[in-house]
Amino acid sequence: MPLQLRQGQVWRKGDELIRIVRLERLEVGYKMGLNLASGEGTHHQASKKDFCRLIKSATLLPPGQSAKPSPPSAPPPPPSAH
Repeated sequence: MPLQLRQGQVWRKGDELIRIVRLERLEVGYKMGLNLASGEGTHHQASKKDFCRLIKSATLLPPGQSAKPSPPSAPPPPPSAH
């Protein structure tokens, strides 16, 4: 099934989040940042083809998780001394 791009979708690529802010027939406007909830980030424009290449290795986040930063990794437990 082909991927359906929709305005408002949020993708995670590494540590960065990518939100589609404007979707047109041949062009995508998107915002990239580490925490989109804070409003920080940079706006970009790309053709749909180039945008799809950008998100090829990215993960689509569920709508409820959209702008939340990724949780910090828990440190490994200390080795137990026997």
